[in-house]
Amino acid sequence: MPLTVMAAPHAAERPPARVARPEDGPVGEGSRGRSVIGHLVLIALAIVAVFPVYWMYSTSVRPPSDALGQSLLPWPLSLANYEYVWQVIPMGKMLLNTFAVAAASSLAQLLVALLAAYAFAAWDFPGKGLLHLLFVGAWLVPFQVTMIPNYVYLSQLGLLNTLAGVVVPTVCSTMAVLLLRQHIQAFPRELLDAARMDGRSSWGTLWTVVVPNLRPALASMSILLFISAWNEYFWPALVLQRTDSVLQIGVRSFLSAEGDNWGAVMAASGLACLPIFVLYLLLQRQVVDAFVRSGLR
Repeated sequence: MPLTVMAAPHAAERPPARVARPEDGPVGEGSRGRSVIGHLVLIALAIVAVFPVYWMYSTSVRPPSDALGQSLLPWPLSLANYEYVWQVIPMGKMLLNTFAVAAASSLAQLLVALLAAYAFAAWDFPGKGLLHLLFVGAWLVPFQVTMIPNYVYLSQLGLLNTLAGVVVPTVCSTMAVLLLRQHIQAFPRELLDAARMDGRSSWGTLWTVVVPNLRPALASMSILLFISAWNEYFWPALVLQRTDSVLQIGVRSFLSAEGDNWGAVMAASGLACLPIFVLYLLLQRQVVDAFVRSGLR
């Protein structure tokens, strides 16, 4: 019986390999060059951004007689400015008040944003699109427009010159609602339907199914809200009329009182920034992720 030789199927035709030319240079040389230039630019920008912070702390640890020294490395080191600031202004009280305001504001904003975003993403109700447009429009309204109505409302409630008066008008963050809405919309609807079929209520579905899967987004958003509340100056300065209430007002009044005592002023500013720096060092990845997520609008 004659043997039949089966021909192998033709392989897919491949484009001819590009012949390297002398003027092309080594493979990847241009890419490496662009990468090096990009890293150098980033390093230069990082130095420009970090240098004012370094100069603030370096000035704060100089002796009071050398507060205007120009050396990059302060020597000898001295904590006299920090001791003076701690004795002159109630720095501990202001740190606690600022932490309480920032924590209460960020937690309230996160809770309200979670509930509102869950309603927008998981429910269908009349006027949903119009209400979403109103949220977006409220985001575009500057705070200075709503400042006077909020102030009058707090005056009627008797909350002026109180820490609660700083927190109450900030319990709803439009940015947090819109960002969490995007995350919940990306959540698989099959899991939500399965939870309803399993007999869970909407409230139970939110806390047992949605929230455990949104922990990274919630952590990032809470950090972003806390930093924003900690750095807020204008609204606390309008509501609180005591210079020893929160850090932002206390440091500003200290700057006006001390005049040219730059060592003490830098020490007060350094103490006000220190909790945020500690937070960043402990939660660096989450902080970076928070700012990345805040840009995905």
